[in-house]
Amino acid sequence: MEPLIRMTGITRFFGQFLALQDLHLELLPGEIVGLLGPNGAGKTTTMRILSGCLGASSGTVLLDGFSLSEEPLRAKRAIGYLPENPPLYPELTVDEYLCFCARLKAVVRSEIAAALDRVKTLCGLEPDGDRLIRNLSKGYQQRVGIAQAIIHNPRVIILDEPTNGLDPNQIIEIRNLIRTLGKHHGVILSTHILPEVQSVCDRVVILNRGRQVYMERLAQMNDQESGMLTIRLERSPGEAAVTELEGVIGVTALGANRFSLRLTGSCSIAGLAKQIVQRNWGLQELVPEKQNLEQIFYRLTTAGEQNG
Repeated sequence: MEPLIRMTGITRFFGQFLALQDLHLELLPGEIVGLLGPNGAGKTTTMRILSGCLGASSGTVLLDGFSLSEEPLRAKRAIGYLPENPPLYPELTVDEYLCFCARLKAVVRSEIAAALDRVKTLCGLEPDGDRLIRNLSKGYQQRVGIAQAIIHNPRVIILDEPTNGLDPNQIIEIRNLIRTLGKHHGVILSTHILPEVQSVCDRVVILNRGRQVYMERLAQMNDQESGMLTIRLERSPGEAAVTELEGVIGVTALGANRFSLRLTGSCSIAGLAKQIVQRNWGLQELVPEKQNLEQIFYRLTTAGEQNG
């Protein structure tokens, strides 16, 4: 399956400041990829390069097989872009604005009416065509922003902080819309909201200080063990005694004879269980903890601060 997006060796300088370094990123059809990172990590720069709003200092970008630098018009036809602040005209009605966007994006005039009907149905805007955009709620303005991004039925949809400033109900609605879009398009979702990525994405990419520090499918990430486990004992020997177990480098008492253990990378669960049984503590439960996105994100984006 040919990728819809293929970024290779993307580097971007702003003067002497290195904003992105050697970024490699692919997006497959029917896939939603979450782009994560703390403030200043390079997410917005990546979005701007992908959308053709900003050139890379080096590297190549292919959109639906077309080079963004060599065939920019053909490459840009493959993408729909929703920036963090949607480019709306509040004095226009929804229909007027979407018709304007369709003409900007070279939708054939005879097909504009059908395109408007399609995106309004998809974005839940059917009854709102005659309403002024300024009179819409923040959530519905965001829907209009997404509608303009897909009016020309692009294969790639780029969303930069699509739920920023929305209330919880509006966030749920936009997430459901993103899932629907992901069934028929490739979607890049840039956000700093971890639950959003876990809710809608198939794969996650984490940037930190302009570098790609992590890339994994969510399903595989959830299957990886964190090096932590919880035990419950019939007879508690006390936290100090549990700490003395070989391979244990940290213990937290959880009450009711339960402890959370942090293990060395070489410590086996079977070996740990054997040690506990030999000490006759009455092992009742031993549950390995899976690492979650929050743990991974914190570890990768604070490593330099902790070591510095």
